[in-house]
Amino acid sequence: QVQIKESGGGLVQSGESLTLSCAVSGNIFRIYVMAWYRQAPGQQREEVADLYYTDTVAKYADSVKGRFTMSRDNAKNASSLEMNNLKPQDTGVYYCHFQLRTGNVDGSVGLYWGRGIQVSVSA
Repeated sequence: QVQIKESGGGLVQSGESLTLSCAVSGNIFRIYVMAWYRQAPGQQREEVADLYYTDTVAKYADSVKGRFTMSRDNAKNASSLEMNNLKPQDTGVYYCHFQLRTGNVDGSVGLYWGRGIQVSVSA
């Protein structure tokens, strides 16, 4: 069984910073992709950043480039998203996401989502 634990988030003013954290646990053989998504009210979920296990540098949505930094801790199966110079349009529920294989080399690959973290940025 795979479990995801998220933390961080809250209400900040425009220009301030927040850091979101996420860790996955369970019978994990390999994590292939770590990613962060967000969903603003009335909008579709969009990808903010992702990091494949072969990559050392994350890829970012144009709307957050230069302001957000995604990092990975392989030993802890964890990811964090440092968000600087936040803007009201960054408001939404943020989800961490994993594509991983459970068990062993022949185990199944699945997509897993955190429950979501509310981030609110006031003008």
